[in-house]
Amino acid sequence: MRTLIVPEGVGGVRVDAGLAKMFGISRTRAADLIADGHVVVDGQVVAKSDRLLPGSTLEVYIPRVADPLEIVEEVVDGVRIIHEDDAIVVLDKPVGVAVHPSMGWTGPTVVGHLRAAGVRIATSGAAERQGIVQRLDVGTSGVMVICKSERAYSVLKNAFRDRTVDKTYHALVQGHPDPLQGTIDAPIGRAAKADWKFAVREDGKHSVTHYETLEAHRFASLLEIHLETGRTHQIRVHMAALKHPCVGDLTYGADPTLARWLGLERQWLHAVRLGFEHPRSGGYVTYESPYPDDLANALEVVRDAS
Repeated sequence: MRTLIVPEGVGGVRVDAGLAKMFGISRTRAADLIADGHVVVDGQVVAKSDRLLPGSTLEVYIPRVADPLEIVEEVVDGVRIIHEDDAIVVLDKPVGVAVHPSMGWTGPTVVGHLRAAGVRIATSGAAERQGIVQRLDVGTSGVMVICKSERAYSVLKNAFRDRTVDKTYHALVQGHPDPLQGTIDAPIGRAAKADWKFAVREDGKHSVTHYETLEAHRFASLLEIHLETGRTHQIRVHMAALKHPCVGDLTYGADPTLARWLGLERQWLHAVRLGFEHPRSGGYVTYESPYPDDLANALEVVRDAS
C-alpha cells in the first residue's frame, strides 16, 4: 500500500489521470486499480471519474504484475530424467509442458521442473532460457538435452548450429506420402494472418526435413523423420505442405474426425532419438524415448484398422 498527500499539481484532475501521472502507470492500469477497489481517498473508495482534491490522503494498492518470463519452480508430473552427469541432463518431456517460459504461456516448464528438483543448469543464454540448446513444442513429446555446465552449453550450441546433432522423430501422418521417402527443402516463415502459425513461404528461413515411411496403413503412415534444420513447427509445417499433416494436428489442417476416432488431443509427433558427441568425453552418445500412451494407443488403432 502506498500513501501520499494529493499535491496541488493534480488538484481537480480525474482520479485515473492523476494516478497515471503520479505513479507512472498507464491510464488503463489506473482505471483497473480503481475498479478493483484498490484506490481510496480520505478513507473512501472512489470512481475513476471522481476528482482529486489537493491535500487529500490518497491510498493506493498496486498488486505485483507477474512477469510472463519468470520461471516458476514446480515439479512437473511426467518429466523423466533419462541421463544426468556433470555436463548435461537428458530428459523425456511429456506433452503439455513448455521447455521454458514464453509470452502467452502460463503452464509448467522443463526449466521450472529442473530447478524445483534441485538440478543445476548452465547460466549461459537469456534468463528464461539458460542452458537451453534445443526446444520441443508444448504439444510435442520426447527426448531432449539441457546443459548443466557452461562448456557443455558452448559445445552443444555449436553442434546444433553446425547440424551435427542427430534429431530423429516419428510422426503419424494422414494418407501416404509419395514418394515413400524423400527430402522436403522449403523455407519456413510466420504465416501471414496468424503470428502463432508458420508456413512455407519464399521469404522464410532455409528448412530441410528428411523422411522415410516405416509403416503404411489404411488411414495413415508412420514416418521416421530427421531434421537437418530446426525451425519452429518445422515437421508440422512441411508435412502439412505435402498435404499429409500429422494426425491430430488441427492447427495445420488435420482431420478432426480422425483425431476424435483415435482419441488424440494433439499432433502425433514424438522425438524418439537424440544423438551427439558428448561435450565432455567427446564420445558419441544416443538417447531414446518410447511412445507415450496416447500416441501408442492411437497407432495401435490405426494398425488394427488395416
